[in-house]
Amino acid sequence: MNLNLLEKTEIWIGKLKLEEANLNEIAGVVAEVLELPRDKVLVVDVREDHITLDVLQHELKAEAVYGKKKELLNKLSFIPGVNIFEDTDIHSAGILGMIGLDEEDTSTVIKNTNKIAEEIQKRIAKRVIVYPTGFEVKRGMIEDTNTPLIMEMLKEKGYKVSSGDAIDDDVDLIAGKIRQAVNAGYGLVITTGGVGAEDKDKTVEAILKLDPNAATPYIAKFQKGTGRHEKDGVRIGIGRVGQTLIIALPGPNDEVKIGIEVIIRCLEIGVNKETLANELAKSLRDKLRKKHHKQHYKH
Repeated sequence: MNLNLLEKTEIWIGKLKLEEANLNEIAGVVAEVLELPRDKVLVVDVREDHITLDVLQHELKAEAVYGKKKELLNKLSFIPGVNIFEDTDIHSAGILGMIGLDEEDTSTVIKNTNKIAEEIQKRIAKRVIVYPTGFEVKRGMIEDTNTPLIMEMLKEKGYKVSSGDAIDDDVDLIAGKIRQAVNAGYGLVITTGGVGAEDKDKTVEAILKLDPNAATPYIAKFQKGTGRHEKDGVRIGIGRVGQTLIIALPGPNDEVKIGIEVIIRCLEIGVNKETLANELAKSLRDKLRKKHHKQHYKH
C-alpha cells in the first residue's frame, strides 16, 4: 500500500556527529532504505548535532517506511564520518514518523493499514459522478436524459451516484471538472457527449490531457474533412488518474444505455481500462451497424 506524505516530507536525524561526512552518501542511504530513486532525497540542513533531509516524492510504500529506523541507523553508521550513538533518533512531523515504529508492531500496523485502505478503495470505487457535455445541454436547449438513466442503472447496482453540472465543449473546462472529481474522491467519472468527429467535440481530448495513455478506440470511421467531419471518426475514451476511472460515452440515449450495461458487467469482473474500452467500443459498433442495416432495409 502507498502512503501519501501530505506535504510532510522532512526527516530529522538527531543526536549524531558528522566528521567530514559525504552528504550525498547519507541521502543515498536514506533513499535506499525508503526504496526511492536516489534523486528523490536531499539533505537540506546540517546542524551541529542533527541533519534534515527532504523527500521529493509524495507517495511511499508503507513497507518501506514502517519500522525502518533500526535498519536506517545501522546503514548510516557504515558511512565514513557519520557517528551514530545509542540516543540517535529519527523523527518526522508526518507519516514518515512511522519510520520509528517498533519492529514488533510493524507487521500488525501494516496489516491493519492495508485493511483500512482496502475498505476506503472499495468505497471510492462505488462513488460516481456524471457530467453531460455540450452547449445545447448547458444552455437548456435540450433535456439531459442521459444523467437520470445512468444514475438509475448504477444505483440499482449499489453505486452512489451524483449529478454533475453540464460542461461546455471546451478541453480545459472538461479536464478541469474531471480533475476536481478525482480530487473529491470519486472512483468513476462518466461524461456523455462530445466524442464525435466535429470540431466542437472535445471530451476524448480532455481525457487524453489527464491520461495520455487513455484507451480511445473508434466506434465509427469517416473521411476526415468531409461535411462536418473535422476528425476521422467517433471515439470513446477511457482513462485512469490514480484510483479514478474516467469514461467518455457518446450522447445518444440508446448508446448510453448500452454503454452502462457494458460498464457494469466489466467492472463486476474487474477488467483493465483497455479491455473495458474494447468491449464498450465493440458493443457500440454493433449497435451502429444494426441501426444502419435497418435504415438501408427501409429504403
